[in-house]
Amino acid sequence: MSINNLVKSGQNQRPRLLVTLGDPGGIGTEVILKALADPEVGKNCDLVVVGSRDLLLRCYENLTRYSLLVANPADLVVIDVPVDGEIVTGVGNAVSFAYLEYAIALTLSGKFDGIVTGPIAKSAWKAAGFDYPGQTELLAQRAGVDRFGMLFVARSPFTGWTLRALLATTHIPLCQVANTLTPQLLTQKLDLLVECLEEDFGIKNGRIAIAGLNPHSGEMGQLGTEEIDWLIPWLNSERQKRPNWQLEGPIPPDTMWVKPGQAWFGNSPIQNPADGYLALYHDQGLIPVKLMAFDRAVNTTIGLPFVRTSPDHGTAFDIAGKGIADSTSMKAAINLAVELVKQRYKV
Repeated sequence: MSINNLVKSGQNQRPRLLVTLGDPGGIGTEVILKALADPEVGKNCDLVVVGSRDLLLRCYENLTRYSLLVANPADLVVIDVPVDGEIVTGVGNAVSFAYLEYAIALTLSGKFDGIVTGPIAKSAWKAAGFDYPGQTELLAQRAGVDRFGMLFVARSPFTGWTLRALLATTHIPLCQVANTLTPQLLTQKLDLLVECLEEDFGIKNGRIAIAGLNPHSGEMGQLGTEEIDWLIPWLNSERQKRPNWQLEGPIPPDTMWVKPGQAWFGNSPIQNPADGYLALYHDQGLIPVKLMAFDRAVNTTIGLPFVRTSPDHGTAFDIAGKGIADSTSMKAAINLAVELVKQRYKV
């Protein structure tokens, strides 16, 4: 099937998704071919791979040597982006930037509803002169938005409960977090989270748990004053503005994740977990998320005019080409993208 026929047949009927290979030296190609070998993955959408056909074929030939079940690139619709220079397994390559630019342009033109991105090496982008902290920032810039966020979503295999955790700050040094956080920034992130829960997950009048910044949320100013100085007053103001939403916090960061853990593992009574969690900095949110859901969490960029998901893992250069990469998170990223497009656009 050609890309033109696919776009025409899928319009207003099935979610139309692009999947980028990510860094060609990493495990992106492997986990995509493994994920698409599962007949349940992508069966409810029209899906096109953006990358290098030669790389897909090389990866396919390598993986079949291990007798692994992988999709045959000949059966996939592929937008072939030529690669200049040699691809070395286990070494970063900035061609992933071109893959993503192709995908963004096609999606913004209306031909596709969403993008699932393979993992990249930020250092490779930097070395090539692409000065972006990551794919999220490039997506936001090309889409012309300045309100965006990194939401991590995972469905528990034990209980079926869905974890949703948004980061208020992302890829900045820890020493900059306290000065970067402001009432204005948190209002923007809370707006995004509420909009996402309503539009993408169909949750109205829900509950959001918001972390404190300091240990024990400052313990009345003994362990830091940010909570007393502005975080608690800000939260009280947001409660007045959003009477239909239950905003809990600021919750001590070490205990905020107890209820999600109970809901995730189901090994103790579930204590009414929230619909969404707002963490104030990268590791405050991602350590618990990865502890619970390392192999199935999905990074979702919210605030974009289209759906974007990505597996919550990196390039794993150390195991690239060995046939041992786990495709669970990539499967989850594709499936979640389908769900979000259906919910958002009613297709």
